[in-house]
Amino acid sequence: MLLGASLVFAGIAHLTFSRRGFRAQVPVSLPLDEDLVVVGSGAAEIGLGSALIAAGRRRVPVGWLAAAFFVAVFPGNISQLIHRRDAFGLDTDAKRWARLPFQPVLVAAALWSTGAWRDRSSLARQVRR
Repeated sequence: MLLGASLVFAGIAHLTFSRRGFRAQVPVSLPLDEDLVVVGSGAAEIGLGSALIAAGRRRVPVGWLAAAFFVAVFPGNISQLIHRRDAFGLDTDAKRWARLPFQPVLVAAALWSTGAWRDRSSLARQVRR
């Protein structure tokens, strides 16, 4: 529930008051409009967060999807470091480096909180339904 609520909040932030800050995390090499990426990832976060909150018996595939999302956005954190883009108080290389280990923690939280890792063998059964 907490991870889901956090994702919904972050998604709303993407679409409103922190939109500019999230642009700093869009990889420079991504051939898409920065604002489009921020809006799209914000919508994805709202959807994922809502799904985590209401997952019920679909918690395992939702957990894997959330973990995959956290892996997919990690290049944005690396890009922010490499291109020295300031946002969200990450205004030094040391702070940007210190942020990187938290992404695997989010992946682990998604897998742990939904039981996705523990119940990974049931994923195939749930997907087939």
